[in-house]
Amino acid sequence: MTDETRAKGAHAPHHWRRDLAELAAVFTAVAAADSVADTVVHGPDGPVLLVASAAALLATTGFHTWWARRRHDRATTAGPAAPPVATATPVAGADTALWRMRTTVRDEPGSLAALCVALAHRHVDILSLQTHPLGDGTVDELLLRAPGALTSRELAEAAGRGGGRGTWLERADAHDLVDAPTKALTLATRTALDGAELPLALRQLFGRCTIRSVPARDGGADASVPPEGMWEETVMRLRDPAGGSITIERPYLPFTPTEFARARTLIELDARLGPRVPPRSDVLTLAEGNEITVRRAGPEDLAAAREMHGRCSARTLSRRYHGPVGDADRYLTHLLGPRFGRTLGAFTASGKLVALAHLLWDGEETEVALLVEDAWQRRGVGGELLGKLVGMATEAGCESVYAVTQASNTAMVAAMRALGLPLDYLIEEGTLVVTARLTTADKSRYVPQRPTAPVIHDQESR
Repeated sequence: MTDETRAKGAHAPHHWRRDLAELAAVFTAVAAADSVADTVVHGPDGPVLLVASAAALLATTGFHTWWARRRHDRATTAGPAAPPVATATPVAGADTALWRMRTTVRDEPGSLAALCVALAHRHVDILSLQTHPLGDGTVDELLLRAPGALTSRELAEAAGRGGGRGTWLERADAHDLVDAPTKALTLATRTALDGAELPLALRQLFGRCTIRSVPARDGGADASVPPEGMWEETVMRLRDPAGGSITIERPYLPFTPTEFARARTLIELDARLGPRVPPRSDVLTLAEGNEITVRRAGPEDLAAAREMHGRCSARTLSRRYHGPVGDADRYLTHLLGPRFGRTLGAFTASGKLVALAHLLWDGEETEVALLVEDAWQRRGVGGELLGKLVGMATEAGCESVYAVTQASNTAMVAAMRALGLPLDYLIEEGTLVVTARLTTADKSRYVPQRPTAPVIHDQESR
């Protein structure tokens, strides 16, 4: 046992001097009370003096209570628990909407907390958060659940009050609830299984952006793009492992160093794995009883595609390629490449290629195109292939597909109508564009008013 413990457990010594002082104080208080009572009772103003004394005591008590409460309120406001928790709680049963927000805050302690508090005052719940460090700040990318009545401009104003600048907003959906690591691994897996998935993976990784594959003139790497790629504001350009370059462009929203590193990593994965096409094939039985095999076609089918061109009439080739028939073979290298979309081929039991169907990535849009050998037309081959293309486009998250053909091509129009989807028609100078809408997602969004980056066109893909 220590000395301190013994000192705490010992009894304090008894002092007789303190007892005498306390007894003297009691006698003094009794004498003072007797003197006051005698003065009040026998004096002419005794009752008035008692009432005045009582009022003074009550006033003193009230003032003390008010002052204590005021000091408590000041201390609570200045403390860390100032924002009331109840204010940030969403209203139960109210309609909500999902939003993707990107805003830039100062790179200093408390900046993210200020943004969260500003959003909480508008009953906004933050579901996920990613940070992109910059030289002069940090870009925060948030997935928000906000009241349904809250507009994009009101959300941007709330972010501005919390210290955010350059705020960008877009409506989100349930697919955005997947966390960032899971999403990146899923896209990497899809790219590893199929070389044609790389443009789609990049588009889904960066949201609403335009992916353009530009082939090199000599079939090799694009010398204008350095090996490590190049990035400037809203445009990224990287070397394509299959030859040429890949351009990623996004209006209004500049790319961050983190996003540039993600794009390079995904393209490096594609380069290491090399060319690859899923081996899956389907056997279809036509109405007449013949069987055809439908599988993915690629550069290895180039010779078979040229032979099929030789069996097609000039009218069939002109309807498909909208140009000189002699140039038809020149398009095949582009169409069978995995960077520009997906191609399905229909093969007979003897292995002869009789039809090609293309799903082409055209920036933010998706084109479908069919070429069926004359001897196999109007036998259901084109309709089967078109249905598979639309299914692939739906799985890839495309909102619509369009077909460009001649106004007199009734077979293509009938195949589009047989899809059972809402169609839009546009006719200009004998050319018919039929668009099938796959989704009706709400695309309302808020973007700051800034000039868009220059559009990069791919002349080779036209």
